[in-house]
Amino acid sequence: MPRPRLTGLGGGLFACVAMTLAGGIAWLVFGGSPLAYGLLFLPVAAATALWVRPADLVTAPISAPIAFAAGVWPISGGSGGFGAEVMGIVSALSLHAGWLYGGTLVSALIVVVRKAVLISRRRLPRRTA
Repeated sequence: MPRPRLTGLGGGLFACVAMTLAGGIAWLVFGGSPLAYGLLFLPVAAATALWVRPADLVTAPISAPIAFAAGVWPISGGSGGFGAEVMGIVSALSLHAGWLYGGTLVSALIVVVRKAVLISRRRLPRRTA
């Protein structure tokens, strides 16, 4: 598994691009299934939290919901003009908030564990000395 180290901006950009692709895949392959989109969101949120640099850990749980919102357009079901598209996106975000919260929670838990490991590694040499 690759071990890239993304900056905060790079992690957000990765998540947004990946979720836009996931939304397109869910629309093309699964007919706009929110279940498929939500299942694709969970590993993207986890990968973003795993691949971001230690200095930018706080940005991973912030970029996860932004990426979810960025990629939901293909499955939103809005048709017609600009207002209908916006209402479709808002409706999709509100109806599928469980996936949004779940992916954000996954990302936040990974970040908390990574931060705890970093703190314990930093304190380890002090204990032995």
